[in-house]
Amino acid sequence: MSAETITLTTSQAIIRWLANQYIDIDGQEMRICGGGFGIFGHGNVTCLGEALNAVRDDLPLYRGQNEQSMGFAAAGYAKQWLRQRFMFCTASAGPGTANLLTAAGLAHANRLPLLMLCGDTYVTRLPDPVLQQLENYNDPTWGLNDAFRPVSRYWDRITHPAQVIQSLPNALATLLDPADCGPVFLGLPQDVQGWTFDYPAVFFDRKLHRIRRQAPDRDEIADARALLRTAQRPMIIAGGGVQYSRAVKELTTFAEAHAIPVVETIAGRANLLSDHPLNIGPIGVTGSDSANAIADKADVVVAVGTRLQDFTTGSWTAFAGDAHFISINAARHDAGKHLSIPVVGDAKLALNALGEGLEYTAPAGWVAQARAGRVAWDDYVADNVTWGNGPNTYAHAVGVVNRLCDPRDRVVAAAGGLPGEITQNWRTLDTGTVDVEFGFSCMGYEISGAWGARIAQSEREPERDVITFCGDGSYLLMNSDIYSSVLSQKKMIVLVLDNGGFAVINRLQEGTGNDRYNNLLTDCPTIPEAFACDFAAHAASMGARSEKVANAAELEDAFQRAKASDRTYVIVMEIDPFEGFTDQGHAWWEVGTPHTSDSAAVREAHAGVEATRARQRKGI
Repeated sequence: MSAETITLTTSQAIIRWLANQYIDIDGQEMRICGGGFGIFGHGNVTCLGEALNAVRDDLPLYRGQNEQSMGFAAAGYAKQWLRQRFMFCTASAGPGTANLLTAAGLAHANRLPLLMLCGDTYVTRLPDPVLQQLENYNDPTWGLNDAFRPVSRYWDRITHPAQVIQSLPNALATLLDPADCGPVFLGLPQDVQGWTFDYPAVFFDRKLHRIRRQAPDRDEIADARALLRTAQRPMIIAGGGVQYSRAVKELTTFAEAHAIPVVETIAGRANLLSDHPLNIGPIGVTGSDSANAIADKADVVVAVGTRLQDFTTGSWTAFAGDAHFISINAARHDAGKHLSIPVVGDAKLALNALGEGLEYTAPAGWVAQARAGRVAWDDYVADNVTWGNGPNTYAHAVGVVNRLCDPRDRVVAAAGGLPGEITQNWRTLDTGTVDVEFGFSCMGYEISGAWGARIAQSEREPERDVITFCGDGSYLLMNSDIYSSVLSQKKMIVLVLDNGGFAVINRLQEGTGNDRYNNLLTDCPTIPEAFACDFAAHAASMGARSEKVANAAELEDAFQRAKASDRTYVIVMEIDPFEGFTDQGHAWWEVGTPHTSDSAAVREAHAGVEATRARQRKGI
């Protein structure tokens, strides 16, 4: 190894190293890090900012408006690239960094790569206490940045320049690991950022990385194959991990070879096209009657790339009590859930291995039953998304966009009623085109995540659009990346569906016997006189083109104008807060209810919850 060294600051070393890490994607070598999102403050501008400025053409820095939204944008970027590339976020010490906590939680829940380079207090402690420092009287080593430990897959505080030689490769290994993928936090004390070290020059050599594909254990495959051969009513649950493994083709081939019906999780939407004969629909709380019907009867369930979240399992009431699970997952923690036969490994490799020598075909009657259920569900959806003369619904908006968009346009949603409405009513036109963020179901992701997705999309398919569905509550929470998208010339189409508050939670509130309270604006006792926000005017003030439409018919024309626009376009439509929900396809969902109440309606609802609880599997 060469003894040559190069003197750099800690910040310069971090950025130079990042700029020299590459990955092979479909035969093209690209930087793993696509750049970053940054808001500068005294904790990161003088040193890290200086280092970033030197590589501004290699690692573009997008100026954010809010650190939380920067993290969401980075998550949307990583999803669009199927976790093969990531963005960093840099924030100053104190509140700037604290704003990233929610984004770190989102990335952790969704197993997404996100690198956070955040200012920290001084290692020397000579100027303590400094501006924005939180003092812990009993432990001076503990500070705000330690709050990121539970929401980071890898956490480190760089207290000496030499540490990055060890920390950066470990951080990147986490960001690229199929099982441990998640957010990485590096705390950068303000003094250490500017300290120098004589680094080995070889540390900065260009390096090509590959994402590991872990081969499954032969004995685990044998056990899974033996169980599947006994199945009379088999079913595949296709999760988001199928796409991250780039295993859509293998999933389709396996299902077709053995005639096994496939249902999709929220994260797994767009694994199969909607018209594939084995695509039986979305499963779970925001699922379809067709998928939930076969889940209730399936005797062997092959779960591929899913963590079996409660919205998928109906809080573990969606399946027959004697159903057996085979869980294919890169993460050991997920593969062993609910007494599954675990197959720990890459989905692409595992599906191929499971199919080798598997002389099995699902009974024709079972497949015919599943297909008939999907036909009935398609008929229901077709009617549900068609606007007549009644009140506007989410489904009407979904139907218009679904009919008029390009098959490769990307659809984004995150919180409120829209994730369910899109999961249930969207008919997949092409694989990998739906991003419903429901791991954290985080308000505010809709616009910011779409901006990040558009940045990634413009690197490969600039002619396509990103279309995001956003409720009025989420818009009011976080909308500033409409401005970001206009400034950066990354066009989005934003549909703001205004139902006058938090209508989906109001629905849950009333559904559990409670009175309407504090969700719809008209039901807030501290609001003397509610009024509607002019979202179109607000979006226009940030440079977007915008308009408000009265119904789905007007939405059709507006959407075509949005498609033709060269900049971000916002369309606003009011939605009925009571009649605006898809009323079929739901599995049970456990929510906490009062065990005693003065309200007879609350007591009755609680009794209903407890009666359904008897169906819950008692797995681990």
